[in-house]
Amino acid sequence: MRRERVLIAGVSTRAAAESASRFGFDVTAIDAFADIDQHPLVQALPVSPRFTADAAAKAARGLECDAVAYLSTFENHPRAVEALMAGRALWGNPPEVLRRVRNPIALTETLRRRGCPAPDVFRNGQTSVDAGPRDRRWLAKPRASGGGHGLRPWGGAPPPRGSYLQEWVEGTPGSLVFVAVGGHAVPLGVSRQLIGEHAFGAAGWRYCGSILASSSDSQFGGDEGISDALWTHARVLAEEFGLVGVNGVDFVARCGVPYAVEVNPRWCASMELVELAYGLSVFGAHAAACRAGTLPDFDLKRARRRRGAVGKAVVYARHDVMIGDARAWLSQHQDGVLREIRDIPRAGQRIRTGLPVCTVFAEGRDDAACHASLVDRAERVHAEIAQWVRTSRVL
Repeated sequence: MRRERVLIAGVSTRAAAESASRFGFDVTAIDAFADIDQHPLVQALPVSPRFTADAAAKAARGLECDAVAYLSTFENHPRAVEALMAGRALWGNPPEVLRRVRNPIALTETLRRRGCPAPDVFRNGQTSVDAGPRDRRWLAKPRASGGGHGLRPWGGAPPPRGSYLQEWVEGTPGSLVFVAVGGHAVPLGVSRQLIGEHAFGAAGWRYCGSILASSSDSQFGGDEGISDALWTHARVLAEEFGLVGVNGVDFVARCGVPYAVEVNPRWCASMELVELAYGLSVFGAHAAACRAGTLPDFDLKRARRRRGAVGKAVVYARHDVMIGDARAWLSQHQDGVLREIRDIPRAGQRIRTGLPVCTVFAEGRDDAACHASLVDRAERVHAEIAQWVRTSRVL
């Protein structure tokens, strides 16, 4: 019997393609890296010289598949999604949904109308409240961005073209991931986000990892109340925007209240932690929702009683580097157990300062122990990168 053929396109496809292949799909992946640790049953096709959603959609033309699924950064480019899905079944949110849910004014107004906290936004003379933006602290955010790229404090000048202002909420950043269809949603995981940490080579508001811990760890304070509020967020988003498949909502928890700051209507970085911690096939849940309209029988509150924490951190280059022989990183793991280093680049690849090199993973008894292990593993990677930098300068 022929396996269903799925085409997955996005900046980094390794985790989603691996999940889909493990679930039994025949996978072709188009991304910016084609890392050497892609699943052996995945055909990986890098987009060169620079990844864009339009370039990925163009590269997908002529590739045979039964369905397509997109990852970051397609959510910011509905026309590229239209090109990608032409003549194919789409497993994910259609372009018209993306246009609505990625509109910051519409998102804030919808959430507040349903009683869900969200920070104020201000764009092109439009605002979610009557007061102007000069009363409080704000962040300038590009409309078409993700992972904290391009965020900066607003200094009072007009925001750059294509940007908007969002009220700066002080608190702990996190992410809820869920699967939705037909106005219903099932939460799959809650994780704390790591943002701009120097230990991983990041700065500013750059996303650099996630830690998924048990409910007893209280990563956000008032954990039970926050969980209930986040479940409501997922339900409201599914009902109001007609979301389908897996989605994520980024939030900032302040004084026990989660403020939703952005919706990522596609596969999210923390979803592989859900698979590691709970054994749930996230891509399997995504496919079932999109092609059959069914949701998993999954109780996240029960799953979060699991002790311990699992986390991942993106390691960014602190200097321009030419990658050496990274095959030794492959020997540090076996299939079926936690892998310490993933998204391993190819030898000879040039990576500029501030761009991702690889991802490290760790487990711990709690959030703090897991974070400490991630920092230790990142420093070991940085030490090896520094050696490559010295070697390339000599050459």
